[in-house]
Amino acid sequence: MQRSAFVRILRNWVVGTTIVVAMSAALAEVTVKGRIAHQDAFEVVGITASTNNAKEAGPDAVIGKQWQSFVAFHLADKIPDRLDHDIVAVYTDYTSDANGQYTFVLGARVKPVVNPAVPEGMIVKTIPAGRYAVFTSERGPVAKVVVDTWKQIWSYYQSPTNGTRAYLADFEVYDQRAADPNDAQVDIYIGVK
Repeated sequence: MQRSAFVRILRNWVVGTTIVVAMSAALAEVTVKGRIAHQDAFEVVGITASTNNAKEAGPDAVIGKQWQSFVAFHLADKIPDRLDHDIVAVYTDYTSDANGQYTFVLGARVKPVVNPAVPEGMIVKTIPAGRYAVFTSERGPVAKVVVDTWKQIWSYYQSPTNGTRAYLADFEVYDQRAADPNDAQVDIYIGVK
């Protein structure tokens, strides 16, 4: 994905990030269903922050700032041994559930190498292998489709008949389908038990 695409995604994401979390309480009518897939473990190198959904709904939100830094400082270009050009946003290290503290990592998948090179200010995070429900957003403005998909996910897991989230790791994949932020499509992987 080119820098100009990142900038467009960022502009829409910064506006939508706070909306995503703030709307978590406003559950949507469920119209999507995730497909179950096995995901092998992989590593992401990127910038990180500790946050929670209550914080993201207020003036101290950090996810939008992470996106701003990631784009403004061309951090994707500084990640060595990238597997592809996709950007991955990871939610992991949950202290409890959707209401607790978690770690947000914004970066890229890297090749499996022993002792990967990690640029200053970044971390390497292993995303565990396991079962994931994959929710694919509709096409449209990136901030809107990501928000709408998360609302669907939160609603979907209100019913115990739909399974249980694992709260080990969830992640969003911004691939070539997200290159045009006005007509983007994103996959959101939710770790399930």
